[in-house]
Amino acid sequence: MAEVTLRELVKVYGRDLAVRGIDLVIPDGAFVVLVGPSGCGKSTTLRMIAGLESISHGELRIGGKLANDLPSQDRGVAMVFQTYALYPHLSVQDNLAFSLKLAGMKPAEAKARTDKAVAALELGPYLHRRPADLSGGRPGRQGHQNRAPRRRRFCPRVRRGVARTFRLLRLAQPR
Repeated sequence: MAEVTLRELVKVYGRDLAVRGIDLVIPDGAFVVLVGPSGCGKSTTLRMIAGLESISHGELRIGGKLANDLPSQDRGVAMVFQTYALYPHLSVQDNLAFSLKLAGMKPAEAKARTDKAVAALELGPYLHRRPADLSGGRPGRQGHQNRAPRRRRFCPRVRRGVARTFRLLRLAQPR
């Protein structure tokens, strides 16, 4: 993981101030939760950290490196959204490997990481099925690869990333 530093972080939409000068240091390896009422800027702040929203003012550093203008794919931020975000036309195997392929990973390394995720998620018999052909928790196990062993009982929404290496994991309302 990496230390994340926000200095006077601001987001403005037209005349609306969505995020008002946040100062925050998140130490390397820390687990931080942003809590507040609807519309207070929690999701917008997380989206700015991930590179999904531009920063109107202030400074964002990830691992000591200024990240304000870094494209999202170069920030090393893994994201878990509220929904599974599976591609219905892809098989389980192809959904698991999708982000690795996008990241330009060599096929042999991508296969090794996907195989590791498949074993951890117990999806071997379902690799050639599509999301609509799965039942129960299998779509969740497929969509969220960052599954820890069962004895640790991590939330199912925190499973994306076993296959992908990241410096920061951003969660949007995991359940």
